[in-house]
Amino acid sequence: MRLGFFTRLLDDAPPAERYRLAAEQIRHAEAHGFDTAWVAQHHFDGEEGGLPAPLVFLAHVAATTRHIRLGTGIITLPLEHPLRVAEDTAVLDLLTGGRLEVGVGGGGTPSAFGPFGHDAADRAALYAEHLWALRRAWAGEDLGGGNRLYPPAPRLLDAVWEATFSVAGGARAGRAGHGLMLSRTQPRPAERPQATLADLQLPIVEAYHESLPAGATPRIMASRTAFVADSRADALRYAEIGLGRRRLPFELPGSDLDSRITAFDVHLGTPQDVIDSLRADPTLQRATDLVFQVHSVDPPHPLVLRSIELLATEVAPAFGWRPTVELSKK
Repeated sequence: MRLGFFTRLLDDAPPAERYRLAAEQIRHAEAHGFDTAWVAQHHFDGEEGGLPAPLVFLAHVAATTRHIRLGTGIITLPLEHPLRVAEDTAVLDLLTGGRLEVGVGGGGTPSAFGPFGHDAADRAALYAEHLWALRRAWAGEDLGGGNRLYPPAPRLLDAVWEATFSVAGGARAGRAGHGLMLSRTQPRPAERPQATLADLQLPIVEAYHESLPAGATPRIMASRTAFVADSRADALRYAEIGLGRRRLPFELPGSDLDSRITAFDVHLGTPQDVIDSLRADPTLQRATDLVFQVHSVDPPHPLVLRSIELLATEVAPAFGWRPTVELSKK
């Protein structure tokens, strides 16, 4: 299992400070042996996510890190020109020494599609078309008039991850031999409001495995919200603040903090609290990558750093993880 850190860059600060803090958090994760770091892409709405240009940000982070793999979680591919994504990722992969992981998806806020000249209703078709073009470019195929991608980037064909909420999406990622990205939470169907996250995600995992080509190595990333603190009281105090700011697209069964923790699929408390909570999630038994974020709690920066430390030293080892790089040599 690989251990990852994920950020939506939502620290309570202006944009430049958000970027500085997120870069420091990733360096802190590397110093504690994390294998991967991931950043989200969001357009226009700073309350939803603070980073519209993930590849630019990761180029900056790459210059101050050595080992940690750097990934996009995700690039909203329908809103991007696939050949520009191919060129930018090819250059960035060289600059990082082959450390780039490329997570893509068709999601994104529907209202963001209009300024890019697209209709959100076309997202599925755009996603399929752009992913096909992106892979052709990385594969070195003729893009017209004898033009081929420069610099060449065939390695990235094996660094693709697809994010999905659906069984069909899991099957699609499996057929392509891509990695599967499972979200920290996802909407419950109207007919199954009490469904657990595992109820929704295990069928996606099964469809992914059933669709993988023979001999292909599965790559399954489970992203989870985990805020680890030195005391449960501290974790609950910041959860009450952070979760109280969040809106859900469905009605909560209650207004108390426990209801919000359950609705947002949050794991929080002391290291042992979080270990026990994660052990109740059977999806994690199928994951090859366990990636943690503090959203939707979004505590202050020093507590994010402390949560990273406790994840690496106490929580992740309980699930069999060990650093692959000797920390004394970092």
